[in-house]
Amino acid sequence: MTKSPRATTSPALIAAVVYNPVKVDLEAIKKAVAVHEEAAGWSPTQYFPTSKEDSGQGVTQQALDAGADVVIVAGGDGTVRAVAEIVHDSDAALALMPSGTGNLFARNLDLPLDDIEGSVQTAFEGEDRLVDIGLIDIRDENEKLSKHAFVVMAGLGLDAKMLVNTDEDLKKKIGWLAYVGAIVKALTDQSELQLKYRVDGGRSRSARAHTIIVGNCGSLTANVLLLPDAAPDDGFFDVAVMRPQGVIGWLQIMGKVFWENGVLRRIKGGEALTTKDVRALNYVKAKQMTVRLNHAEEIELDGDSFGKAIAFKTRIKPAGLRMRVPLP
Repeated sequence: MTKSPRATTSPALIAAVVYNPVKVDLEAIKKAVAVHEEAAGWSPTQYFPTSKEDSGQGVTQQALDAGADVVIVAGGDGTVRAVAEIVHDSDAALALMPSGTGNLFARNLDLPLDDIEGSVQTAFEGEDRLVDIGLIDIRDENEKLSKHAFVVMAGLGLDAKMLVNTDEDLKKKIGWLAYVGAIVKALTDQSELQLKYRVDGGRSRSARAHTIIVGNCGSLTANVLLLPDAAPDDGFFDVAVMRPQGVIGWLQIMGKVFWENGVLRRIKGGEALTTKDVRALNYVKAKQMTVRLNHAEEIELDGDSFGKAIAFKTRIKPAGLRMRVPLP
């Protein structure tokens, strides 16, 4: 960890707020920012709203071009992902002001949720922590290539189909519970991913799977620990491959995720009681992964659907993102 620049050494520091106008209380943010920027001796903060046409990348680049030393992102995981995609190539730090349904990146970094005052104070007075970021090249069903970044997870299969099946209006009303119906629908989908994959330059292998998750972080909504060994600063992805066969296979997965990961691994000495990997759920650590599918499948990044992919290549960028976090 490194201390953030202080007003005594750099009086002209600038903060920028990139915010989703649908999800935040801008006046409350401005009120808190005004207090802390003055106390820290920073220049006036600049504000950049996202839009349907620009989910965050364009306005974040504008903020950096305007000299932002720290970019405060106020929004959900999709906004965080879009801003991180640009910030990671700069010297600026990224500060989170979580808002929305999941806030998975903030949860995995143990940052406070729904705390405007605390988030703003951290942005101006916190310290910097270097974490990993995932970079991914996606080839769509028409073989068109696009480049992206993600901070939490990329997924094919269950989670991607779940997002497609989720009612957005219901999600706004009841939050993450709106995913329940979508999960049930996805679980009844018997189709398999047929693919060839390569991990860290090893030989190409063929496989069939129901779901593949490539994670930089391990926890999901409702504190579900999907990837128990994942850490956002270890320089590795954690990959989960699910290939259940019928009800027994899903029961094995639920036992591993909800009981072993969710309970045993969180109590002292509990890890010694966990079992070995089962065929229905395998884990592997990797720095790079290439996947080619027989048929285009839905893919998601940090909880947002990115359409159908026929192939992707992803790699971890160790310590590639400078995060502003609270002082200990």
